[in-house]
Amino acid sequence: MAQPHFVQLHQVDKPALAVEAAVGLLAPQAHASPKFFYDSLGSRLFDAITELAEYYPTRTEAAIMQAHGPAIVDAALRITGPAPALVDLGAGSCAKAAALFEGLQPSRYVAVDISTEYLRDVLARLQAAHPRIDMWGVGLDFSADLALPAAVVPGKALVFYPGSSIGNFAPDQALRLLQQARELAAGGALLIGVDRVKPVALLEPAYDDALGVTAAFNRNVLLHLNRLLGANFNLRQWRHKAFFNPQASRIEMHLEARVENRVHWPGAQRDFAEGERIHTENSYKWEPVQFEALLREAGFQALQHWSDPQQWFSVFLASG
Repeated sequence: MAQPHFVQLHQVDKPALAVEAAVGLLAPQAHASPKFFYDSLGSRLFDAITELAEYYPTRTEAAIMQAHGPAIVDAALRITGPAPALVDLGAGSCAKAAALFEGLQPSRYVAVDISTEYLRDVLARLQAAHPRIDMWGVGLDFSADLALPAAVVPGKALVFYPGSSIGNFAPDQALRLLQQARELAAGGALLIGVDRVKPVALLEPAYDDALGVTAAFNRNVLLHLNRLLGANFNLRQWRHKAFFNPQASRIEMHLEARVENRVHWPGAQRDFAEGERIHTENSYKWEPVQFEALLREAGFQALQHWSDPQQWFSVFLASG
């Protein structure tokens, strides 16, 4: 019976992560990378966020894919040719990519996530259900560099990046990632989900829900930093703040000090004034014409996109 292959390209360097975290906390505008959201608890909290009534991106993208799936697959196959490799960035549970298998009939499925350990059980089940597809799990932090060995992606590919995760990258960083995705596709195509600009009354509740799940997700960063640095953050002294910044066209998430407090860890400390913030995440929102321009700047051509009736979200297909 066929078995998935696994390649771990990313190695966790805890001392380097601790240095990165400390540098962020000591910066004039304190910040923490979104990567610190995703410890075990943070990952489960994010899964819960996707189930919230306020969090429209996951269900809206899914509705687009359900309504237009056959047209999307047909358009992709016209670019890649039959049986392309399917490269799934940030694969997670692999469920979104697996929904494409029937129409796309990929010759190879490459699930890319930061750790292959997370992918092993998922790919084993997928491989049993789809024994004719050659399956690979690749452990890679592609936010730093998206490059896979030629043996893993040997020809034209459909690079799949759903979930509007491109929004976590500033425009210059997004451009670099898109350029690397184009190189990886090797004359194939990119299929990517993009969240759109919309009224603040819709945007802000998606990142500050009534149940407080997103607040817990954000504040959990402090628990992660406590473990990583040996710091003494007191969660009761911090509140979640999320708002739309129209000048930058992005949602910003911050942790705001409720009271003046001192945080220390071995070798360093910082005093936070009441109201001072730690910037934890950006989520950029795009108008379709702006994202099309970014794709063209990255070297893509023959752009198509599909949206929902409310025009809240777009799925773009771009030829490399």
